[in-house]
Amino acid sequence: MKIRKIAELLDAQVVCGVDLIENEVRYAFASDLMSDVLTLESEHLVLITGLTNMQTVRTAEMADINCIVFVRGKKVTPEMIDVASENNTVLIECKYSMFRTIGMLHDAGVCPVY
Repeated sequence: MKIRKIAELLDAQVVCGVDLIENEVRYAFASDLMSDVLTLESEHLVLITGLTNMQTVRTAEMADINCIVFVRGKKVTPEMIDVASENNTVLIECKYSMFRTIGMLHDAGVCPVY
């Protein structure tokens, strides 16, 4: 699924990486524990989280994750946008809960990592 479609499906706002929204995502992983994210070995992955801080963007960078959806109406900071821009990472703000977001993406065909 294209990142553009994910943003549309979730009625979400792409706040960084608009030029990358035609990239494909096949898998999703949801966590607020960045140590769990570092254990992943999957390409074309979207990270779904409510943790809005620099650690999230840096963890995604280390794990080669190029798309992060922030749930529960959380807002990213300008510093997060700067780092994400440098690393070609798409940042999306979503108003839905993590549970609802995961369900919507699963119903639309995005696969879980496990």
